[in-house]
Amino acid sequence: MHGNVEVVVVGGGYGGVMAANRLARREGVSVTLVNRRPDFVERIRLHQLATGSDDAVEGFGEVLGGNVRLVVDAATRIDAAERRVSLAGGGTLAYDYLIYAVGSGAADPGVPGAAEFAHSVSDLEGARRLRSALAATPATAAVTVVGAGPTGIETAAELAELGRQVTLVCGSVLGPYLHARGRHPVARRLAELGVTVLEGPRARVTAVTRDTVRLGDGRELPSAVTIWTAGFRVPDLAARSGLRTDTEGRLLTDATLTSVDDVRIVAAGDAAAMKDRPFRMSCQAAVQLGAGAAATILRRIAGRTPAPVRLLFAGQCVSLGRNEGVTQFSYLDDRVNALHLSGRLGARVKEFACRFPLDQLASGARKASARASHGDGTARLEPPQPHHRTTPPSTR
Repeated sequence: MHGNVEVVVVGGGYGGVMAANRLARREGVSVTLVNRRPDFVERIRLHQLATGSDDAVEGFGEVLGGNVRLVVDAATRIDAAERRVSLAGGGTLAYDYLIYAVGSGAADPGVPGAAEFAHSVSDLEGARRLRSALAATPATAAVTVVGAGPTGIETAAELAELGRQVTLVCGSVLGPYLHARGRHPVARRLAELGVTVLEGPRARVTAVTRDTVRLGDGRELPSAVTIWTAGFRVPDLAARSGLRTDTEGRLLTDATLTSVDDVRIVAAGDAAAMKDRPFRMSCQAAVQLGAGAAATILRRIAGRTPAPVRLLFAGQCVSLGRNEGVTQFSYLDDRVNALHLSGRLGARVKEFACRFPLDQLASGARKASARASHGDGTARLEPPQPHHRTTPPSTR
């Protein structure tokens, strides 16, 4: 391809920012990133935002290359035939290639009262509302966390460590993604923190009211604050744009992350779904997918055939308050094994796992900005301002 290549990245999460920085390092490629917030959200720290131990945001000036154009807006439609993205603010963006990295959010609970009365920690606004609700609730009031995945476990532990009376409703088993041996230290630590853990088929929520949670066996739990962490969904932008998706709404791609409908559209992050090669929604996958999506586009620009993207997993880390955690190791294909770390060592590994992707993005931003410093004529639409933390960072 000759001349300048315009790439639009829709979504400024881990995958989108990783892809934007990789592409911005290439001469002759102009990158525009569309994100509905002016700051980068550390989604894996949102449970810390809810309890006040971290603010979970970083200025784009720290993680996004200086030659990436930042547009603070929301994409409403992708016109693949015209290669244009429509924005909520009324404008449009033309592209030669598009990276679809819209991420994911909380799923519709599908339980009476849950959407109205339960809080979420799956996005920045939800976590901030939860923090306000907790601040307005007596410390002795009962709190119920629904969902036994990483978000539910981490949120329950974080709150209990502050002295809150927490019940964790699992719906089936605590930490279903963990190896049986890795599950034991999680259960032990939650018990030490005073968390009541409800497991089994009867521990399923059937209704939520303003001050109770009703279970399938008829029990009613008092709950001044209810937090729903079970399930995720992706935005319907792809489906609304006439692009094929899987049953969960993720953009269907081949092994190179290219849309099965259009070679000019490449996906990254939680909203991507390789045909016959499912992978877990996670930060760990997103950074790899972002790099892979950029590599696919760069190969096409160079007239080369893109290579299949291979994801390699190391395991999963779960924080259990500020001072303990569990690191569950896995095989490279994401199947868990019996190896795990717990206690303070597990907490240190978890903290490293949180900081490492942010360091990767910051490094990518510096490399992209180095190209900009040589003068390539690219400029930001809205220069992001450096973000200063309003709460102390984690000290683990």
